[in-house]
Amino acid sequence: EVQLVESGGGFVQPGGSLRLSCEVSGLTLSMTPMNWVRQAPGKGLEWVSRIGTDSKTYYADSVKGRFTISRDDAQSTLYLQMNSLETEDTAMYFCTNWKVRYCTLGRCFGTPDRASGDWGQGTQVTVSS
Repeated sequence: EVQLVESGGGFVQPGGSLRLSCEVSGLTLSMTPMNWVRQAPGKGLEWVSRIGTDSKTYYADSVKGRFTISRDDAQSTLYLQMNSLETEDTAMYFCTNWKVRYCTLGRCFGTPDRASGDWGQGTQVTVSS
C-alpha cells in the first residue's frame, strides 16, 4: 500500500519561506516521478512541480525561480522548498504520483485528478500579513 504523508505547512508572511516534506512508503521513490499539486480555497487543483526519475525538475510558471523540488532517496522523502512566498501561494499542498500528460520546456501539462494515482492528505500553507 502506497502512503504519502505531507508536513511542513504553516502560516508565513509574504516574502517568507517554508519547506514541505512528503514521506513516501510503498513505492521506490527513485523510480517514481513525483509531483506537488496545490488547491487554493474555492479553486481547482493546480500542478506546481515535478521531479522525474532522472532527477530532472519542472515548475509551473507561477512558482519558477521561487520553489525548488528535490528528493532524498535514502530517506524516501520528497521536498518542496518555497521561498519568496506570496499571498497567491496560499493553498493546500499535496504530493502525488499522479501522471502528468507531458512535460516540455521546463514545465508539465495535465489536469490533476485525485481519483488518479496516489495522494497524501495535504498540508496547509497560508501566506498573509
